[in-house]
Amino acid sequence: MSLVIGIGLAIWFLVVPLFSSAAEAEGVPASGEGLVDILAWPGYIERGDTDPKYDWVTGFETATGCQVRVKIAGTSDEMVALMNEGRIDVATVSGDAALRLIAGKRVQPIDVASISRWDSIDDRLKSAPWHTVDGIHYGVPYQWGTNVLMYNTELFEEPPSSWKLVFEPTVFPDGKSNKGRVQAFDGPIYIADAALYLMATQPELGIEDPYELNEDQYKVALDLLRVQRTIVSRYWHDPFIQIDDFVNEGVVASSSWPFMVNILVRQGKPIASTIPKEGVTGWADTSMLHVDAPHPVCARRWLEHSLDPKLQGDLAAFFGSVPVVPAACRDNELLGADGCKTNGLENFDKVHFWRTPTSSCPTQGTCVPYYRWVTDYIAVLGGR
Repeated sequence: MSLVIGIGLAIWFLVVPLFSSAAEAEGVPASGEGLVDILAWPGYIERGDTDPKYDWVTGFETATGCQVRVKIAGTSDEMVALMNEGRIDVATVSGDAALRLIAGKRVQPIDVASISRWDSIDDRLKSAPWHTVDGIHYGVPYQWGTNVLMYNTELFEEPPSSWKLVFEPTVFPDGKSNKGRVQAFDGPIYIADAALYLMATQPELGIEDPYELNEDQYKVALDLLRVQRTIVSRYWHDPFIQIDDFVNEGVVASSSWPFMVNILVRQGKPIASTIPKEGVTGWADTSMLHVDAPHPVCARRWLEHSLDPKLQGDLAAFFGSVPVVPAACRDNELLGADGCKTNGLENFDKVHFWRTPTSSCPTQGTCVPYYRWVTDYIAVLGGR
């Protein structure tokens, strides 16, 4: 199934504005709706339940009368499936799902001129290819970050330098095997992490982009993942299960999100993270409005609220991500003076951001499309 987004899609969408004016966004009463249903990654929509300091929902509800209801998705495939079911207003979508939702006509175009805070967004993200097609915007940038290597500092006195310790059988500093002590991500897009590792360790394969693999490169990546299958204890997608595994189940190294690292560090656990020498994949997430949003006024108000500098800074501090509003990096009490730098602000050009693999690709001409990634990764997880 190749992803084809052509002239017909652009014409189909010409062009229903998100707001007719900034005044309308602020002035339309929301009392007739009273709700906004948000589909989000874990940790993205906080109302103080996890930690009272992190709450960017309560004030919004008080100001607008729009009660926020949140549904959590653990993978991009789950997010696409839930968006296809409907009954969602806004979703915080990663790049490996956004184009699928645009092609499937599940999200609305955005009139960026109607968003009063649009000019405050990082210029590198305003027209990013994962939410902009033929010059039409289909979302508002939300946060971005890296998929880090999380590790136990009692075992690793120095940060591990390579992803090898989670991809191949090896011996850890305590003289014991890594088998059963490492994890991998439970999502087909993780094939790109294997490809990124191979870009550095087997340059003769000629991989230029971890999301653009020809048949030979793809086969080697799958073979590496089959080797990895013999050592992993769990394929994770629930952050809190991974947290428990690091605390109680003897897991000492895994791909992870800064979100889990931050929680464990706040709990005083011997945990840290690093970016290995082979590089990292990452995510740049976009708030997208469902084409059939049941609460469009409240949804539009949330999109505007999502760019508030305090929300952006507080969220970055909580999740370990980077704000899409650069001003959020200044004078945020929770984030601190160096928080954005710590979270990777200066690494933007080094991150291979998630995106949907397609059959037509610039580096190869013809590549293995995403539907193959899905079926083959399921087979790898099943031991085939």
